[in-house]
Amino acid sequence: MYKKYKRVFLVVLDSVGVGNAKDEADFGDINVNTVKHTIEATGGKLPNLSKMGLLNLVYDKNEETNSYYTRGRCISNGKDTLTGHLEMMGIKTSKPLKTFTETGFPKELINELERKSGRKVIGNISASGTEIIERLGEEHMRTGAIIVYTSADSVLQIAAHEEVVPLEELYKICKIAREITLKEEWKVGRIIARPFIGEVGHFERTSNRHDYALDPPEETDLDILKDNNYDVISLGKISDIFNNCGITKSTKTKDNTDGIAKIKDTLEENFTGLCFANLNDFDSKYGHRRNPDGYMKALIEVDDNIESIKSKLHDDDLLILTADHGNDPTYTGTDHTREMTPVLIYNKNFKEPKRLADLETFADIGATILDNFNLKAKMGTSFLETLK
Repeated sequence: MYKKYKRVFLVVLDSVGVGNAKDEADFGDINVNTVKHTIEATGGKLPNLSKMGLLNLVYDKNEETNSYYTRGRCISNGKDTLTGHLEMMGIKTSKPLKTFTETGFPKELINELERKSGRKVIGNISASGTEIIERLGEEHMRTGAIIVYTSADSVLQIAAHEEVVPLEELYKICKIAREITLKEEWKVGRIIARPFIGEVGHFERTSNRHDYALDPPEETDLDILKDNNYDVISLGKISDIFNNCGITKSTKTKDNTDGIAKIKDTLEENFTGLCFANLNDFDSKYGHRRNPDGYMKALIEVDDNIESIKSKLHDDDLLILTADHGNDPTYTGTDHTREMTPVLIYNKNFKEPKRLADLETFADIGATILDNFNLKAKMGTSFLETLK
C-alpha cells in the first residue's frame, strides 16, 4: 500500500523563492531572492519556518532544524505557475506557452471573442487585475464591455462586474475564449474569469474566480496516483492548474487564510494518498504588485499557523512545503523571478533532520511521493530513503 506515509501533504507557497538559480540571467533576472529581500525590506521574523530550515537556505546557515530541507531547481523553460506545478508532477516544459505581455492579444482573436460573446472588449493590455478594474471599471459598467487583459504568464483574463455580467454569462464567455485560444498561434495556458463587485472607486474582486486550463500534455504523477486508486485531494487552484486531470476531490479557497483553514480541515479526514494545496496570495496579491510589506504579512500568517498544522499530523503523515517559482517583491517590473525554491520536509518521527543535496529538478518531489506509494515516476529521483 505505502512504504512510510499514508498521507502526504504537499503545500505550494506560491512564488516563495529562495534565489540562487544559476540560469536567472537567462530569464532577465539578476540577484533576485524573494524570501531574503522580503525579510531585509521589512525586518519581519519567521521563527517557525526558520526551525524548518527556511532561513538556513536563504542565508546558507546550518542551524538545527526539525525538518529536512533543501532547494528545488526548475529545469523547465519558464518561470510561471503552470510550468512549476507541471514539473513538480513529472513534466518538463521545453517550449513555453504563448504570452502576449508586450502586444496584447491579436485583433483577430479579439474580434472573434466579441462576435461569439456578443460583448465588446476593452483593455487588451498587460496589467494588474486590481489596477485594470479601477481604470476601466466605470467604462465597463456604463457600456457592458468586458475587460480583457493579460500578464507575464500565459493567460487571458476577463474581468466583469457580477451585476453587469452575471457569473453564468462570464463563465460562458471564458469557455468561448478557451475554445478560441486552442488555435496554436493563440494558445495560452489559462483563461481566467475575474469577477468583481462594488462601486466606482471601491471595486473588489470576489472569490468566484474560475480558471479554464489546458489538459497537461501528458500523464502526470497525479494521474498515476489516481489510476492506482489513491486519493488526490486538491485545495485552492491545483485542480484548475491541472484542468482536473488526476484529481479525485477538489475544494476551492478564497485566500491564504481560507486555504490554511482547508488544510487543517483535510488533516481531519481519513484518506490514503496526496493532499496538494496552493496558497496563492503571496504571488497574486503582493509579488506582482511589488509589495514587500504585504508579502511579509502573508509569510508571517503561514509561520503563525505552521505549528498548528504540524500538531495535527499523524505519525505516518509527511508534510512538504515548497514553491513553484519566485516573485521578488523588491525587484523591478511585475513579472515572476527565476529562483530556486525551498523544499521543507516534516514528519513527527524524524530522528536527525538535516540539509539534503539540492534537488536536480522539481520533479524529484513527485517522484518521492510516487515512490512512497510503490509507484514509479517517469521523471525525477526519489529522496524517500533519505528521510529517517
